Amino acid sequence: MSIPAIQIQGLEVHAPMGPSKVLPRLLGPIDLTIEQGEHVLLVGPSGSGKTTLLRAIAGLSKPTAGTVTLFGQVGNYASKLLLKPEQRELGYLFQGGALWPHKTVYRTLEFVLSVSGVNKSERPGRIAKMLKMVQLDGKESRLPAELSGGESQRLNLARALINQPRIVLFDEPLGPLDAPLRASLIERIAFLQKEQGWTAVHVTHDPAGAMGIATRTLHIDAGAIVKDELHESATA
Repeated sequence: MSIPAIQIQGLEVHAPMGPSKVLPRLLGPIDLTIEQGEHVLLVGPSGSGKTTLLRAIAGLSKPTAGTVTLFGQVGNYASKLLLKPEQRELGYLFQGGALWPHKTVYRTLEFVLSVSGVNKSERPGRIAKMLKMVQLDGKESRLPAELSGGESQRLNLARALINQPRIVLFDEPLGPLDAPLRASLIERIAFLQKEQGWTAVHVTHDPAGAMGIATRTLHIDAGAIVKDELHESATA
């Protein structure tokens, strides 16, 4: 059996201490295992802890208890950060992810690769392949203001995937789009996940729209997983 992509044990996240000197618990305790290649939906009311869980997986929030392990490597041990966010082989796509207004489609992806230390000679091929995958080839010289809403989110998706992550975190990325654009982007995400083999954790307020690509749905309320649904059709 392969090593789980994500393994969480006893995870708790608390808000900073308030005037009452009490640490309100935002999340946990959470025990969760996500296997490689899964596409897990996180659903629940606003403030239930969905984004907090994503941030804990990404290393962007500081747990107060428990462990987060990615592909066998412990990323957090309680509040101790053992793997920095940039060491976790993650892509992050979130709602309203702001594109750099002065960078063209091509320069956006080139900048991400340069910051990550990818060799300059390797960048054009990686960018060309990614733009073809997200159906933005031919739009390399366009600025964000010249892109449609769907094209902008496809560029955000390309930016999240260009470093070939093993895990991709989606935080309600389709919210601003109308129904046809959401369906189109879900189809593109399904294709790319199958093509590249990454694992997805996906916060959504529209689970029905993403159900076709989900292997599981986790229902979160008041910081706890209250239901874990397996979708046999997606794993068949």
